[in-house]
Amino acid sequence: MGMPRDYDVLVIGGGMVGATLTCALADQPLRIGIVEAVPFQDKDQPSYDDRGLALALASQRVLAGLGLWDRVSQEANPIRHVHVSDRGQFGFVRMDAATVGVDALGYVVLARTLGKILTERFTALDNVEVFCPARLQGIRVYESRAEVSVRLDRESVKLTTRLLVGADGTASEVRRLLRLTARKRDYGQTAIVANVTPQRPRHNTAFERFTDTGPLALLPLSETRAALVWTLQRGAVDGVMAMDEQSFLGGLEGQFGRRLGRFYRLGQRKSYPLCRLEAKQQVLPRVVMLGNAAHTVHPNAAQGLNLGLRDVAALAEVICDAIRDGQDPGAEPCLKRYLASRRTDQQWVISFTDGLAGLFYNDDLFRMLVRDIGMLGLDLIPPFKRRFMRQVMGLVGRQPRLVRGLAL
Repeated sequence: MGMPRDYDVLVIGGGMVGATLTCALADQPLRIGIVEAVPFQDKDQPSYDDRGLALALASQRVLAGLGLWDRVSQEANPIRHVHVSDRGQFGFVRMDAATVGVDALGYVVLARTLGKILTERFTALDNVEVFCPARLQGIRVYESRAEVSVRLDRESVKLTTRLLVGADGTASEVRRLLRLTARKRDYGQTAIVANVTPQRPRHNTAFERFTDTGPLALLPLSETRAALVWTLQRGAVDGVMAMDEQSFLGGLEGQFGRRLGRFYRLGQRKSYPLCRLEAKQQVLPRVVMLGNAAHTVHPNAAQGLNLGLRDVAALAEVICDAIRDGQDPGAEPCLKRYLASRRTDQQWVISFTDGLAGLFYNDDLFRMLVRDIGMLGLDLIPPFKRRFMRQVMGLVGRQPRLVRGLAL
């Protein structure tokens, strides 16, 4: 193996969350390593495909604080209106950016586009070393260092770090190697993701329609194109994925309706099984779990990535403060401060998305009545609606400096 390479922060996982954390720390006096299994520009890179990402206003502020938003905004489409409905029932909610005094409730950008901007940023930095493609083989945690072995170009390489960040997704190898347990719930659902072209323009409106199989979301990529997330019971997915283009679009119209006219163009389809996961331990000395490795949530309100980016902002803040104060960023007190600052936000998002999954995807008459009355109440009572909108935008409660528009 040779002599180990030593880092202040070593990030396992170069997806959206790991890449953003690396960019957030890039201007600090830190030596950073990032380990990723799949080449960033590979067509099979799971984090940087053609999914449409809905970035909440808090996420936009994080990217702006890191100096990345000017580039992202050139490829992003604003969400100024949101329409939520319950198929076949009377409940609906309408949300507008003007209601809370902002220009946009969020923005939609392709994962491939955002990934390209992030990776171009950190791969050009002198204090960041990238190991890709590389496979994690083992982890040992000592009092002052974590030691990691990775497979790189048929060779085992040993890396040591003051802080190890596990940002390697729901099926985290970091979590497995450290024997960290997690609460998991399989929703029995799969999300089909594609880009579609409807007949009518969307005027910067995002639609979410709850159906008896799961949510169906259309996010405005442009006036002529939308990002589709169509959730189905797992047993129906193979049949829908095998449909020809016209049959698929016809099925989509049957679920969504004709408010946007006909759908007449379909991009590549991909499918993603859905589950809820919550690591029982997100931090321990020298280690922090981040993103989907720490908490994976149902995509029904587009909260997962946005929660992960707020976690990134908080962790970067704690690390920067520790460096400025001459403290060890991988020490347990530092990591406990990070976790304490994030618990309330994390628990709200996990409970909210899981609650939606339980309330909307069943045909119990009482629950149907409760949810539709609740939606109408939210739509008709402005103070509740404004509070709810700020909550889903990630602006409520104790939030990191970047989310508040302040520098790290």
